[in-house]
Amino acid sequence: MNVFLLILGGLAACHAASYNYSQVIEYSLLFYEAQRSGKLPSDQKVTWRKDSALNDKGQNGEDLTGGYYDAGDYVKFGFPMAYTATVLSWGVIDFEQGYTKANSLEDARKAIKWATDYFLKCHVSENEFYGQVGEGNLDHNWWGRPEDMTMERPAYKIDAQNPGSDLAGETAAALAAASIVFKSADSSYSDTLLTHAKQLYNFADTYRGKYSESITDAQQFYSSYGYEDDLVWGAIWLYKATNDESYLTKAKQLYEEFELGDYNGYFSWDQKITGVEVLLAQLTKEQAHIDKITDYCDGMINDQARTPKGLVFIEQWGSLRMASNAVYLCLEAAQAGINPTQYRNFATEQIGYMLGDTGRSYVVGFGTNPPSHESHRSSSCPLAPATCDWNNYNSADPNPQVLYGALVGGPGQDDDYQDVRSDYIHNEVADDYNACFQGALAALNQL
Repeated sequence: MNVFLLILGGLAACHAASYNYSQVIEYSLLFYEAQRSGKLPSDQKVTWRKDSALNDKGQNGEDLTGGYYDAGDYVKFGFPMAYTATVLSWGVIDFEQGYTKANSLEDARKAIKWATDYFLKCHVSENEFYGQVGEGNLDHNWWGRPEDMTMERPAYKIDAQNPGSDLAGETAAALAAASIVFKSADSSYSDTLLTHAKQLYNFADTYRGKYSESITDAQQFYSSYGYEDDLVWGAIWLYKATNDESYLTKAKQLYEEFELGDYNGYFSWDQKITGVEVLLAQLTKEQAHIDKITDYCDGMINDQARTPKGLVFIEQWGSLRMASNAVYLCLEAAQAGINPTQYRNFATEQIGYMLGDTGRSYVVGFGTNPPSHESHRSSSCPLAPATCDWNNYNSADPNPQVLYGALVGGPGQDDDYQDVRSDYIHNEVADDYNACFQGALAALNQL
């Protein structure tokens, strides 16, 4: 095992200077621009995207424009969007220097604000929050530009009678984390975010239930396994934003009540437990949490299944996303002084796989032989007024628009990957795919 780690460390050292992390960070932020819904700002850099979904409304006519389209489609799924905003904020908070080095700090803040502005609109009263706009199957049955959508886009909400503690708790975490990001840049906005974060957390805690049992259309797309982790996660982020000890006490109490210490799952939009362990290890310095995250990262490095070319293989769907999530948590552990050399070497190795160590890049527009047929509607369309429909989906030609910075789902367990538009398991892109990936790049960029 020591020999393996020496080799791994040596490989990481070789790759460290091979990639321009600053450029990939810049590109990743362009990907988020390409995912924007609503009226686009005057400083929009991705100019092939235009204003879209300008009639998104709540059940009582509330303005729900803005936010992010989820993946290669045009549904606005609030739960993974909130997770994305939380993780992006976490990266800016802890690895700001990496963003500054990439001249991307301001764009990173804008990427976060595009989500949080939308969440503020969705939070129409203290115990009422819109968690989805667009109906999954109706949306997925159509191929074209978002600017040309004509299908119905219903809005779905949670409230006291139809709770969603996971959705409200994660959104509270996102707003609290973003309030830290904007504390020095825009204190008034930061205060607004924090006010809504507190209200949403109280809503999440008081009226408990799974959001996907209230917003049933989400079940076949982003069904939640449980809300317990999100209540702990949200409380921790509110503590970080307020320094109010009652939130940390709440987090610890719920952690024990829900027996979260018995679990150590894979970090994702649906499972925050390992992220909770990292934050509690950083904040409390308690050995139990340090041991948990050490076991997690050591297990990733030494015991997790790998592809023949070295990618830690956690899940078939979005394999690179899952590896990025693991890498990011281990970089956070390293930042806290837990096995920093070993964990940063592991991160460099895994990010290197994504950027081209195997002879191809998995990031659109970057490096050698990058994906060009990613499963993504708007980039598959030629510029208007040309028609865009299922013929473009079925075309063997590359996507006419370069979706810079998008991390595709990634290879199967044998490093098998085909750059084809129809393979959404391996070749779709999504907001949550880039979140930890971008944070990891910022962390590595400041070393």
